[in-house]
Amino acid sequence: MSQKFWDAKYETMPEAEMRAFQTEKFKEQLQWLMDKSPHYQQVFAKNGLSVSDFNQLSDLAKFPFTTKADITENYPFGTLAVPEDELVRIHASSGTTGKPSPGFYTDDDLNQWTECMARALWAQEIRPDSILQNANGMGLFTGGMGFHQGGLRIGCVILPTGTGMTERQITMMKDFGVTALTCTATYCLTILERAEQLGVNLSSLKVKTAHLGAEPWTEEMRRDINKKSGMRAYEHYGLTEMMGPGVAFNCENYKLHINEDHILPEIIDPVSLEPLDYGEKGELVFTALQRKGMPLIRYRTRDICTLRKEKCDCGRTLTVMDKVMGRTDDMLIISGVNVFPSQVESALMQFSEVEPLYQIRLHRSGHRDSIVVETEVRNEIYDMGPEKLTELEKKISSKIKQIIGITAPVKILPRDSIARSQGKAKRVMDERNL
Repeated sequence: MSQKFWDAKYETMPEAEMRAFQTEKFKEQLQWLMDKSPHYQQVFAKNGLSVSDFNQLSDLAKFPFTTKADITENYPFGTLAVPEDELVRIHASSGTTGKPSPGFYTDDDLNQWTECMARALWAQEIRPDSILQNANGMGLFTGGMGFHQGGLRIGCVILPTGTGMTERQITMMKDFGVTALTCTATYCLTILERAEQLGVNLSSLKVKTAHLGAEPWTEEMRRDINKKSGMRAYEHYGLTEMMGPGVAFNCENYKLHINEDHILPEIIDPVSLEPLDYGEKGELVFTALQRKGMPLIRYRTRDICTLRKEKCDCGRTLTVMDKVMGRTDDMLIISGVNVFPSQVESALMQFSEVEPLYQIRLHRSGHRDSIVVETEVRNEIYDMGPEKLTELEKKISSKIKQIIGITAPVKILPRDSIARSQGKAKRVMDERNL
């Protein structure tokens, strides 16, 4: 198959036509929720809203936001908009109260998700003759099954290795001629590090693309992965509350395109909650336009980024989102300054001596908070001794201050001090005993 797009109709739809499509689908979704969802029936009644209050996309602002707290308060089945016997699958993400945040799927919801994933993987060079090694978790986490479904729809070979047993992951790549790898960005780095230790040059293997998601990662990390492995590292963005991965995907130009025929994006000021324009940084808000099992409207993701409506050389007209720079609930406030872990990562990755491993420790002395950044360096750098390491620590600390505006001491740790991740990496260690 030589086609450029998996679904050219929607991927290249003119903006005016897409807006008309979204308007129609949102009206249908409002009616569905009014008829089927006890949760939204209560929300609409409380706010005096009806389907007739929506006539154009600017009317979105009339409708209240949905938050993770709404899902938690309605746990387990209160957000359903279909009878339980119409469900075919349940996924879940970790919750902040000890309860998971569930995602419910009808058969049609799974089909939509699968199409979005096939669309994304096709844009990233996956074809029927590809061999895709799926090193994502295959349980409640949506990543594993999302990539599995997308690969099946395209018709490629899938090697569902799951997470862990890193040495075996590398063996499988070699033995089965794997051409593409999917996992989290941090686990990809763990695989690259282990391959180096084993004397395996991944760039000499057939694996040429990496399909990474589930956590924010910087452009600097992408370049590091490309350089170390010879793979082209593509990003996937998603969340369980919408479908899982498949919400947005990189094209060959590394632009993140939103599947906006399925997911309607907005950007808002996270404080005032007022809508923002394209090009302004704020919090992402999503509405599921076609999902029926658990369709959420104006769901606050807590992810901070920028939306853009721009022409992409790949030919897609889908709205572009910048890389997520952090989450409102991950943001650290140190001496009155907003700090995101991704800013620290961006500074660290500007030093070739540094390994892409770090953690931020938060401390409190009296009423003042402070941070210390810990990282590791390449073996040959560490072996140069304390004087060289102290000099490097000062340089990195200076670069971090240029980016975040406050002093952050840097401590270079011995090899293997920072835990290697098989999934999402834990970057912040809060030791303030608040």
